[in-house]
Amino acid sequence: MDKITGAELVVKTLEQQKVKQVFGIPGAKIDPVFDKMVDSHIQLVVCRHEQNAAFMAAAIGRITGAPGVCMTTSGPGATNLVTGLVTANTEGDPMIAISGTVKRSQLFKRTHQSLDAASIMRPVTKMSVEIEDSRAIPEVMTQAFRMANTPRKGAAFICLPNDVITEETDVPLIPESRIFNAGPAPEAYLEEAAKLISGASLPVILAGQGASDRKVVEVLRRLLDVVPLPIVGTFQAVGIVPRELEHLLVGRVGLFPNQPGDVLLAHADVILTIGYDPVEYGPQAWNKKRSAKIIHLDHSNSDTDFYYQPELELIGDIAASVKALTKLLKPSRIISYPQIEKLHINYREAQQRMPLINGGPRVHPLHFIRTLRRLIGDDVTVTCDIGSHYIWMARYFDSFEPNRLLFSNGQQTLGVALPWAIAAAMVHPHEKVISISGDGGFLFSAMELETAVRLQSNIIHFVWTDGTYDMVGFQEVMKYGRSSGIDLGRLDVVKHAESYGAVGFLVRDSAELEAVMRKALTIAGPVIVDIPIDYRDNIQLGKSISAEIIK
Repeated sequence: MDKITGAELVVKTLEQQKVKQVFGIPGAKIDPVFDKMVDSHIQLVVCRHEQNAAFMAAAIGRITGAPGVCMTTSGPGATNLVTGLVTANTEGDPMIAISGTVKRSQLFKRTHQSLDAASIMRPVTKMSVEIEDSRAIPEVMTQAFRMANTPRKGAAFICLPNDVITEETDVPLIPESRIFNAGPAPEAYLEEAAKLISGASLPVILAGQGASDRKVVEVLRRLLDVVPLPIVGTFQAVGIVPRELEHLLVGRVGLFPNQPGDVLLAHADVILTIGYDPVEYGPQAWNKKRSAKIIHLDHSNSDTDFYYQPELELIGDIAASVKALTKLLKPSRIISYPQIEKLHINYREAQQRMPLINGGPRVHPLHFIRTLRRLIGDDVTVTCDIGSHYIWMARYFDSFEPNRLLFSNGQQTLGVALPWAIAAAMVHPHEKVISISGDGGFLFSAMELETAVRLQSNIIHFVWTDGTYDMVGFQEVMKYGRSSGIDLGRLDVVKHAESYGAVGFLVRDSAELEAVMRKALTIAGPVIVDIPIDYRDNIQLGKSISAEIIK
């Protein structure tokens, strides 16, 4: 091929990988690439903060399954990516981050924005590389896409010295990387697993984030059709159980070991974990007695843990292994234990408790959750920030399609909801996207409202306001009998929204919540709704429940 600059080679390689958009902020060390992107079909989304650019790229990866891409300049432009990268890498979201840096001759000098960014990023990514020769650009970038998109999926970082992207080269392009899935686990192990499940008195499925992949969801639903086992999900396994099999679901588990699903797991004699990652919910929380036989079904071996020592490990492609296991299990009716029914009823009764629906300036979390669930379809994407609302939503908001209710479960990162929503609106341009944050987390990324307005993102962002970092506060009260360091100043959410050109609403009374929601759903473009929230029941979130319910 004719000689082209390294910058153009970067853009052409992104095109080879079918990248549709790049999120980022330019600067002198990387602007040759930004300049060449103008002539490509790739959409450049200029953000207000590099951290949010990384969040958006990660959301593209989680929702589509293909790596999202962000791009920044050198120095702080690179270091601002760290939180976004560690969040994506911990939670299995495929993404690529590209940053510029100084010329190669200046890399080890105390010069403007000189920084060993690749070393900084190694602990928070699957792959971190500084490219020192433009001829290596296609190889390194293609490898980065392969690494990011190979289980367990995660983040890759590429650093580009300025003279590498300005020099010319005639190295050929590499075609789009192809990911070849492994086969199922060995047949002998699958047969042994089928015997364990069939011979168990109370077998239970614990589904993790690896089970939310669309291919896994399809075969897992088939397994539940054939052998209707009770199932519990982590917060990131939301939506894997469809409405027609909802009676098998005994809720979600995470953070506090006090849910009906925790009681079920404590009494199970065989637990089949599918795509489970301990970072979602540590086994010390749900397997204290270590009495159940655990079957670990995943693409990689389990981590050594005192509370997680599988009887059997089914290592291979998750979807292929579930499909093969289903063929070995004999069709049967639902396990009809009275205790399972009691747990399911308990799970549902908690959702029905709705104090303060009418009257009063503050909205109860369950009132919000039930109202929103009634007004939107199962195909609406809802992104959640971290805060007390995250616990309420993770436990009680019904979702019946995968990757439609998104949480930061591994790192519990503040500020993800709005950037994720902007990315989700790009993936689903003809759908309304919902995002939720507290007033604490909202200001971690509220500057991206301008980005949302510029893109005319079809989103509604609900801000649960109470003037504190409440998720920290109520746990402090549980531990110390008082809170500290949680109080915030006043925030006028409506004026804040309007200052960016977005539409803002305030719910002045809990009785008008539904009317405000309905109005917001009719408006195109970004809408921000201030929800004064009633957190008086938050202490209940951390309280223990009795195991007697299963008897």
